[in-house]
Amino acid sequence: MPAPGNPYAYEDRFLADSWAAVAEPLHFLESKAFTRAAGASLVSGNSVQLLKDARENYPAWLEAIAGAVRTIHFESYIIHDDECGRCFADALSAKARVGVRVRLLYDWLGALTTTSRRFWRELRAAGVEVRCFSPLRFDSPLGWLSRDHRKMLVVDGCLGFVTGLCVGQMWAGDPTRGVEAWRDTGVAIRGSAVAEIERAFARIWRTAGTPLPETELPRAEDLPRAGDVALRVIASEPSLAGLYRLDSLIAASARRSLWLTDVYFVGATTYTQALVAAAKDGVDVRLLTPGASDLPLIRALSRAGYRALLEGGVRVFEWGGSMLHAKTAVADGKWARVGSSNLNPASWLGNWELDVAVENHEFARAMEEMFLEDLERAAEIVLSARRRVQMARPRDQRSGRRTQRQGSTSRAVAGAIGLGNAVGAALTNRRELGPAEAKLMASGGLVLLVLAVIALLWPRLLTAPLALLGLWIAAGLLHRAYRLHKAGNQQAKTIGKAPQDMEQQREA
Repeated sequence: MPAPGNPYAYEDRFLADSWAAVAEPLHFLESKAFTRAAGASLVSGNSVQLLKDARENYPAWLEAIAGAVRTIHFESYIIHDDECGRCFADALSAKARVGVRVRLLYDWLGALTTTSRRFWRELRAAGVEVRCFSPLRFDSPLGWLSRDHRKMLVVDGCLGFVTGLCVGQMWAGDPTRGVEAWRDTGVAIRGSAVAEIERAFARIWRTAGTPLPETELPRAEDLPRAGDVALRVIASEPSLAGLYRLDSLIAASARRSLWLTDVYFVGATTYTQALVAAAKDGVDVRLLTPGASDLPLIRALSRAGYRALLEGGVRVFEWGGSMLHAKTAVADGKWARVGSSNLNPASWLGNWELDVAVENHEFARAMEEMFLEDLERAAEIVLSARRRVQMARPRDQRSGRRTQRQGSTSRAVAGAIGLGNAVGAALTNRRELGPAEAKLMASGGLVLLVLAVIALLWPRLLTAPLALLGLWIAAGLLHRAYRLHKAGNQQAKTIGKAPQDMEQQREA
């Protein structure tokens, strides 16, 4: 019988049952699409702990390192040779001295001006196996453009950390001097997904030397169930664009909300369009970016990208604290991402990155709460009546200080790409430019003017470096071709020798 006062009870129940019958297949198809886009399977049976800033991340890392009994695998784009970096160096050295296999991978370009050779020598002397990712090489003159931008730690193959934090005093801050800590986010993971993090480390470790023994890598089926959280470990590599495809798919499939935090946003045109399309479809799309930058051009580039978002209904906020370095996303209160990837072409296409995408309502709600807390210290950016980008209200006064010049190389690369896109749009007239891009046009014009004057008055200042670069690339290609040819001959000898050895064994 229909419920009293509700003549449509049967119809409502029919619609609810029909939606339940359709929802499960739709969720299956959505999960399949996420797996194919990211190139990462959904792994269940995990526990995930959200860690905010260095005050929660660093103590958890040091505690895990202190409790290690077999292996420690540590990968970081930058480890500063400062008080904080030496604290971690001491902890890693202490474990290496008692027989724990400690392996550390750092990025050559990231450490170029931040870490001394003595720092690495002391670690190696203590027994830590230290490797440098992609140092400048004669046979690869442009290899330095692709960097290891990952930040991860795995202890004993059962506890993993994926994060946006490098190791340095700026993340910890200095309360005694009134220096505020950088704002950043990471996670601690237990369960089957740790095996995927270890596999990601093993893959990049072998690019810098001898591979890890297969017997040391944990198998997902051997790790005990640690919780009910399902997640994907997205280990990005140059040119694969797995995270870019996933980010775009999330923007296209979000139904209620999509909240993004990014240290430097230079969205590709297609991704910007995906965010705008979601906002026009009623999705609450918000972007939180740093309010202060280490380079004046960076802020100009950042603001130049706001106009298209604001006109499309995306809400943009600038952080009012010291330095916002987090790279996170949360959608519909059920999906969230944390890791090292920025929303720019350098991270999507050029670098080795590591992120986790968590599909869990409780974790996503915690991410939403953290985002809303961050907005309390942020100023919203709006379009004025004259369609100029401006702040809707005064920013926290503490943001007036300029941040230290410690921005990552990926941000600089993304800035160059953003400048190139803006100048290209001006030259080809392919889109309307706004007042916020006036500084970019002036910067691009001045650079081209200086290059033109140099080309006219002192042409060798331009041709000589280009000629030297051409010689370097040519020599590098010839050297690599020789090495490959030599390796091919050696392989052919080995293959040719194998049948002879088998024949001799049969005769014996």
